[in-house]
Amino acid sequence: MVVIINAQGHVLGRLSTYVAKRLLNGDEVIVVNAEMAVITGSRDEIFNRYYGKYKRGKIINGPFFPKRADLIMKRTVRGMIPFKNPHGREVYRNLKVFVGVPKELASAEMMKVEAATNVWTDKYVTLGEVSEHLGSKVR
Repeated sequence: MVVIINAQGHVLGRLSTYVAKRLLNGDEVIVVNAEMAVITGSRDEIFNRYYGKYKRGKIINGPFFPKRADLIMKRTVRGMIPFKNPHGREVYRNLKVFVGVPKELASAEMMKVEAATNVWTDKYVTLGEVSEHLGSKVR
């Protein structure tokens, strides 16, 4: 079954756990508007944490952390599935994440995850702002 989720206004961690669970149950998941997902917390602390993850890797042998919003979301979901075994890698291939909405998915019905839309604070940053801070050209 193919599930299309619009990430606009969703909390990144809560949405990622829902997506990981659906993937492990055998569904194919497509996430659109990844740059509009929200990370709660202090703006400076979020920027410093993600910049630290990005700069941690060495040029030769990593670990490599992405700059783009869609790849950051994909990496977050990857941390919630057993990626180091064959089943986890197979499940991970069923995830597609997009910045914006592709033309072929514009008319499709998109769902919202109610458990992930509860932004209870005014201290948050969108994933697009984080990726722009890291130096991404894709918005």
